[in-house]
Amino acid sequence: MYAIIDVETTGGTARHERITEIAIVLHDGERVVDTFTTLLNPERSIPWNITQLTGITDEMVAGAPKFFEVAKQIVQMTEGAIFVAHNVSFDYSFVREEFARLGYPFSRKQLCTVRLSRQVFPGLPSYSLSNLKHHFGIFSEKSHRALDDTLATVQVFEHILAAQDGAGSVKALVNHGVRATKLPENITLERLHDAPEACGVYYLHDARGEVIYVGKSINIRKRLFEHFADQTPKGEKMRAGVADFSFEITGSELVALLLESAEIKRLQPPINRALRIRQFSGCIFTYTDQRGYKCLAAGQRSKRNMRQLDLVAELPKLTSARAWLDSTARQFELCGRLCNLDAGEHACFHYTIKKCYGACIGEEQPEQYNERVAQALAALFRGLTGSFSCWKTAEPRASKPWWRCRMDNTSATAISVRRTPLAPKTCWSPSPRRMRTRMRQELSVGTWMAGRNRCGK
Repeated sequence: MYAIIDVETTGGTARHERITEIAIVLHDGERVVDTFTTLLNPERSIPWNITQLTGITDEMVAGAPKFFEVAKQIVQMTEGAIFVAHNVSFDYSFVREEFARLGYPFSRKQLCTVRLSRQVFPGLPSYSLSNLKHHFGIFSEKSHRALDDTLATVQVFEHILAAQDGAGSVKALVNHGVRATKLPENITLERLHDAPEACGVYYLHDARGEVIYVGKSINIRKRLFEHFADQTPKGEKMRAGVADFSFEITGSELVALLLESAEIKRLQPPINRALRIRQFSGCIFTYTDQRGYKCLAAGQRSKRNMRQLDLVAELPKLTSARAWLDSTARQFELCGRLCNLDAGEHACFHYTIKKCYGACIGEEQPEQYNERVAQALAALFRGLTGSFSCWKTAEPRASKPWWRCRMDNTSATAISVRRTPLAPKTCWSPSPRRMRTRMRQELSVGTWMAGRNRCGK
């Protein structure tokens, strides 16, 4: 059974807008068996441009039922049916969001007549509903009204079913291109369809029950179908060892991100690579040479370096450590040779461009040079002794908003990022990316992830 549905709304985003009209036509694959349509009170005003498009006014919906009054009938009509629509993601997202506001988990198999039309009737200039109506000679009295558009979609759907291999295309799209014969023994199409359309973390297991892959998604069902539909060599390799799957709903993308990172580090699944690193490999070391100059060096975390040098900072990669060292040398006018950025025996490159006071050739005393090195290290450590906040503010003569970062010397661990009034002790950054990069370099993995995700970036 197919439930062919169309909705008219107050806007284009399901999370913020509401449904003003809905039409449902039940089709058994051969003929129409039931029809339902009604205006709905969106409990908010309809924008002028939407009224111009659909013809639905505030006066027309003032006495119409609210969604919760027809919700039970919608559930009964669509239960066990495939949700069909022209651009199904739009209509389905609005219906599901309306049910979510009522606390009901609405979930149906979906079928998009736009994608079906592209497969069955290739080569058309456009696959919009109006163009398909013109192509098939379908007449409808009104456009952008729920029932008329639904009846037009019914006729397009019947043309698709009547076309060669139409039924096969329908079945393939309902199952997201996954063939039952290609699935592992313990995984069926019914199990995949039963997976929740919710945000969370999912686990792929091998025949022994060991986790071989951990992933996150805002739609677990859709992501699992994508894994089993992937026909690339990488997808085939991933599916080769999969015997089962499990999942955990988090309810929030932020929590899913944190849980995925923690689970990968805990379980060490062989297919995951990027997040398996438990510790940072790039390090900043310091030591004092024979002349009394305090030197800096970027290197890897090795037993030899840890034994012979003093560790002052850890960064995710060696390239990050070298980049920080290079920028610090420029900012504090440190010697390139004493920062191990130049390998020559004479004056460093920074000295030739007047960015070094000559410590490399003995023109600057060790005491003066070491004082600037201490300032550079203090700037590095400063991020560990405060909490951060950032907010947008208008900056004169700037085409883009700037972000201001404030450090409060009140907490050594808490990191919060929020909009706040302007305050003293501020430093400017043209975007939050530079601020987050610095935080990532200066903070440990756990604290950095907390700060990053509280920022919502």
